[in-house]
Amino acid sequence: MNPSHRYRWATPGDLNAFFGLCLDNLAGLVLTVSLLATVFGFPADFALGHLVPGTAVGVVVGDLLFTWMAFRLARRTGRTDITAMPLGLDTPSTFGMVFFVLGPAFRAGLDGGLGEDEAARHAWHIGMCSIVVSGLFKLACAPLAGSIRRIVPRAGLLGSLAAIALALITFLPMLEIATSPLVGLVSLGVILATLTARIPFPWRVPGALAALVIGGIIHSLGGQAGLLPESAAHSAIDPSAAVWPTEWLRALRLEWLEAWPDTIRYLPIVIPFALGTVVGGIDCTESAAAAGDEYHTGRIIAVEGIATVIAGACGGVIQTTPYIGHPAYKAMGGRAAYTLATAIFIGAAGLTGSFAWLYQVIPGPAILPILVFIGLEITAQSFHATPERHYPAVAIACVPALAALAKIETDKLLAAGAQPAGPLVAELFSIRLLAAGFIVTSLVWAGLVAALLDRQLRAAAGWCLAACGLTYCGVMHSPFPDGRLFLPWAIGPVPPEAAGRGPIEVGVAYTLLALLFVAWSYALPPSEQPHGDHSSP
Repeated sequence: MNPSHRYRWATPGDLNAFFGLCLDNLAGLVLTVSLLATVFGFPADFALGHLVPGTAVGVVVGDLLFTWMAFRLARRTGRTDITAMPLGLDTPSTFGMVFFVLGPAFRAGLDGGLGEDEAARHAWHIGMCSIVVSGLFKLACAPLAGSIRRIVPRAGLLGSLAAIALALITFLPMLEIATSPLVGLVSLGVILATLTARIPFPWRVPGALAALVIGGIIHSLGGQAGLLPESAAHSAIDPSAAVWPTEWLRALRLEWLEAWPDTIRYLPIVIPFALGTVVGGIDCTESAAAAGDEYHTGRIIAVEGIATVIAGACGGVIQTTPYIGHPAYKAMGGRAAYTLATAIFIGAAGLTGSFAWLYQVIPGPAILPILVFIGLEITAQSFHATPERHYPAVAIACVPALAALAKIETDKLLAAGAQPAGPLVAELFSIRLLAAGFIVTSLVWAGLVAALLDRQLRAAAGWCLAACGLTYCGVMHSPFPDGRLFLPWAIGPVPPEAAGRGPIEVGVAYTLLALLFVAWSYALPPSEQPHGDHSSP
């Protein structure tokens, strides 16, 4: 190969990209443990020794495979600037697994007379079975991923990404940043100046590193001076409980298969999250293509499926997924070294247990601004890579994600003992209805609006019928608090607040809209005939 065309797989930009991807994964690992411990009383030492190492293994496998795929793409295209797809722990399913699978399974074990350790082990086994099933489901979806990407308009794929980026990746970290503005806002300002505005930091120090160091110094000095609240200055995790875990190796004995009969009841909750990562993986591939790196969609989904299966088989309880930050990491100058370094670092931190020490030393408000940058970059790229006439489609895709954001916060209030009454109950149910399966809903709504903007009324009718079918299975608009799936003929009794707006009524509404659009299409005069190049689902 001509030296001038040799793949530059490692550049200075990989350092910034490494900090962004690695810190995101470290935060996800600790989030899992802290939520289980604080909300459900799950023993933290058990989680650190059993759940975390296998979860880290999934990240290692996925990032190594994505690194290899970047080298293959560079060799095939002859380009020197290929950026590897980032992979990490899926944030929505982290909340889903903790609140709807692991936590309830642990509490059920305690209520059934099991001791704390036995209940934790049984919940761990259920989590492993769930993650393995999630990975197998993704592998089954991989052959269809390319076709979905060709059929769904770019506004649908990128619109759902923008929704996640704004509602979850940008807003939720801002809440944590606001808890310690001395640390968070200063670190955020450094990130926005260096990474968003691309103003070089003095002495060419990488922006992510500069924000981390400055935030860490303020955190340390502020804590000593008593200017920071206790929650911001100290981590609730005991790092000594995580050192050199070996208990996770018991997963290799396959004892977790004993939990399969009890896992079946959780699959209607688990599968939607797996489906969400499949859609997200397709979105991410489209996002990478818009940024110039054309990866094979089916292989991207297959890699996340393989990594998820291996994670589950090794004791992991959170599924892996391609991160939507590819354009952001590319803008940082990242190539393939950042995913390779992340795999090595997360593997070392997870398998030695040292990640808990790192999380205690590095303040959260100094870590999270990198997520804000990634969210902003993805949102901007989603609009930039979408035809201008389809901007409303990208915008409407954000609505279900905003409902998901509202549901996360209202669920916290309900868990704390809030007792809504009157009209508020109906409003909370509406939020639940919009939030359930929000990734798929964002995609379908954006596809529908894109078809209408192109005067494709019959294509819009197709999107409405797809929405109806998905609603009748609970993939969209599930009325149940846990967002579970169901068969159309076995929906079962819906909550009282769903009267008049359960799956049947919502599905009928979509069907009526489809019929209206079809009839409408026959009434269009020749001058109003469809234009554009987008297809129906």
